Amino acid sequence: MSKAVVVKQTPKVNPDRKRQTFSKEFKLEAVRLLERGEKPAEQLALELGIRRNMLYKWQKQLAGKGEDQAFRGPGAKKLSEYSEIEMLKRELKRVTEERDILKKAAAYFARELS
Repeated sequence: MSKAVVVKQTPKVNPDRKRQTFSKEFKLEAVRLLERGEKPAEQLALELGIRRNMLYKWQKQLAGKGEDQAFRGPGAKKLSEYSEIEMLKRELKRVTEERDILKKAAAYFARELS
């Protein structure tokens, strides 16, 4: 006898509302304007049509990751977007981890046989 799984889905409060997205250039410019300090963050956010905390979030992300790595979008890159060097580095990392696991397993079984 199999059991039926019931998944409870809660309806969205406003299903017609789309999540707002901003380009990398927009975010960089917003952070630049914030850091210039000519206007308070609240006024700048109102003019840009965003929440004030988004400015600070973007500023923190930019400071933490640098301009090249910040605001890259959701998820990992598609495989076709990786350069050959990036792909080889990922493969090397995976193979190195596999080798280390096998070394530990071999050492463990060698101790068991002794």
